[in-house]
Order: sequence, then C-alpha cells, then structure tokens
Amino acid sequence: MEPKWLDWAKQLQSIAQVGLTYSKDVYDLERFELIRKLSIDILAHHTELDKTIIRDLFANETGYATPKVDVRAVVFQNGKILMVRENSDGKWALPGGWADIGLAPSEVAVKEVKEESGFDVKADKLLAVIDMKCHPHPPSPYHVYKLLIQCEIIGGHATEGIETSGVGFFAENELPPLSTARNTKSQIELAFKYLKNPQESVYFD
Repeated sequence: MEPKWLDWAKQLQSIAQVGLTYSKDVYDLERFELIRKLSIDILAHHTELDKTIIRDLFANETGYATPKVDVRAVVFQNGKILMVRENSDGKWALPGGWADIGLAPSEVAVKEVKEESGFDVKADKLLAVIDMKCHPHPPSPYHVYKLLIQCEIIGGHATEGIETSGVGFFAENELPPLSTARNTKSQIELAFKYLKNPQESVYFD
C-alpha cells in the first residue's frame, strides 16, 4: 500500500486540477493554484526530486483528473513467461506501457509486444485490472490502473526494441530481477495462476 503522504499529495493534485479546469472566479483559481503548489511541496519534501521536475511530471495535466492506464501483455511459451529487460533500470518486465489514444487495450498489448520483444501476437483475453496503489510498487505520482492481457504468439522472433535490451522466457521459479515500477512478483505469480487455471475469473481490485 502506498504511503499516506503520497495519497494526500495525489488527492490534492486531483482537486487542484479539476478546480483549475472548471472554475471561473479569479480568487478560486488562485486557491487551486495554491493547492497544486502544496501537492508539489509534499512530494518534494518526501523525495529528492526538484520541484520543477515534479511540476513537469506530476502537476502538468489539465482537464478532469482520471487514473492513467498501463497495459501489460502476458505471453507464455512452453510454460514460461515472456519478459523484456528495460533500458531505464536494467530490470525485467512484462511487455507493455501506457495506453495510447485511439487504440483499444488489446491493440496496445499487441503493439507493445512487437515493439519491445519482436514477437507478433494476438490478444486473447483480459486477466486482471490492477490498481497500482493496492500493490507493492515503488511510490508513483500517478494513480495507475494496470491491465493484464493474455496474448498468443503467432509469428516474429526475439528482437530487442528501442526501450529494451533483452528478451527472454522465464519459469515461475526462475524469475529475473523485476522492474517493480512496472510489475511485482505477486503479479507475475498471478499470471502463472491463469496459465494453470485458464477458467479463473478476471482479477480486479
């Protein structure tokens, strides 16, 4: 579970963003800007990030505040799961990334697998809808929903992508160091649960 200070900072940011979007009164706009500044101060106090970076990454959105969507593909071959090594931290994750405007979640999963691993896949079914704050990920300034979509290989071959430096298949008891910002050990174990029990119901938080 995420720390309370992070939850408070994200809630303040959400309130500020909505207020700045819909308020017309100049004094209310000033108050919402102050709330946004408080959210940035909280995050800066508990991290080593510069306030300018936090504003750019954490408080840069407009419109009604909603969770971001991260799509992850679950691909098995011979009882092992496909993972890619991320250039950003040198650790391993299920292929995937932020959902793209204009693409269905299944299309995002297919695209990300191709770009990050070289394999052509077709999306078969939704396995899980995961709220990142309910799982042991590192603190994130964003409220994120993760979609796990099971896919089947139909072509291609292992090829590193622009954002990846390795492609491999791993048994459940031989997992590599995980990029925990992207996926946790318990989430990989959940994916293997569906391999063993295909009729298992969709998981959601």
